[in-house]
Amino acid sequence: MTAHSHAQSKLTHNKYALTNGNIIDQEAEQIFRNSTILISEGKIESILQRGSTIPSDYEVVDLEGKYVMSGFIDAHTHLNSLSSADRALRSGVTTVRSSSVPYFQDVSIKNLVDENYIPGPDMIPAGVFVTPDLGESILADPRLAELSGGVTSEEALRKLVQINVDRGAEFIKTRGTERAGLPNTDPRKQTYTDEQLRIVVEEAAKYDVPIQIHGHGDEGSYAAVSAGARSIEHGTYLSDRTLDLMVQKGTFFVPTYSTVYDLTQPGGDYDNPILRNRGRHMLPELGNTVQRAREKGVKIVTGADTGYGPNSLTRISHEMTFFVELGFTPYEAIRSATTVAAELLRIQDETGQLAPGYEADLVVLNSNPIEDMKATQDVILVMSNGHMVFNRLPFQISE
Repeated sequence: MTAHSHAQSKLTHNKYALTNGNIIDQEAEQIFRNSTILISEGKIESILQRGSTIPSDYEVVDLEGKYVMSGFIDAHTHLNSLSSADRALRSGVTTVRSSSVPYFQDVSIKNLVDENYIPGPDMIPAGVFVTPDLGESILADPRLAELSGGVTSEEALRKLVQINVDRGAEFIKTRGTERAGLPNTDPRKQTYTDEQLRIVVEEAAKYDVPIQIHGHGDEGSYAAVSAGARSIEHGTYLSDRTLDLMVQKGTFFVPTYSTVYDLTQPGGDYDNPILRNRGRHMLPELGNTVQRAREKGVKIVTGADTGYGPNSLTRISHEMTFFVELGFTPYEAIRSATTVAAELLRIQDETGQLAPGYEADLVVLNSNPIEDMKATQDVILVMSNGHMVFNRLPFQISE
């Protein structure tokens, strides 16, 4: 393939005027009705009120009074294929943070999106999980061979962080506790010591790369917050002491509630009787933790903790719906999937809001999510980086 034919396969940015939309502004906690959004060069150019003149070189898309909001942010994914990235996008997710993949597929997806070969979702990669046993991920990079004996020494921990950063990781994922999704582990059990966690945080900080921590249990999570982690993922058994420290340090919380719900259900990413019973006692614990965290003022962010595989049932729209059931206001739940998530990922000046200068990452919903958050599960238009991923309007065939 010549360089010329490569250039042709890139996506181009059209100019769009999305008219007659009801814009949900989660910061102002208002709905701006009958608005028009002008989009060019992949960004929101301006937002006009009804009756404004639309420049003639814009493609007009009539939203027919449907509801527009910022594209959803999934701060905990395991996207590792193009088909999965497409499924995430079609569910309304326009930005994701990887929470480890086996072979740096997240870095490759990021590059494809950044270079405009695919429309999205924008990816913040974490590369390979910093965990005591790399398993098959030892194959991800030839330099990992010397870590085949395990990743527990200071030298091994620093080396794995360095290789991740060198390969393009913008977050480092490590663990405070064991997994919940395996029948023979106890998710409360601490994995890395306080000292080991500090080494990981310190090494990543040299490159200005923040840390996300897999932590269900309290002891391992407390150690991670103390060490300076930017976010705790799952957090099922967090104590008030840990939550108070998170408030003090500004640590974010990504509870992945819908994933623990998935444990309790047949099908989906987990389908195992031991896990189903475990999920039944974990789910109320996690619900209680989320409610206490919210009351204390911990910054809570949506994460679906899925690879968006063909059998996955978990979506960010479900996480927002669960948050409302747990006592969040609708606007609060939306912020957890947009502005607060963008702040966690340090991209709050680029995406997460419908405002001039921001990336044109948006979804159109058939009905009003402020009245019923389940509306977020019915996405009828997705735009990512100004690219029209799909648009189901108008529903009627015109003569």
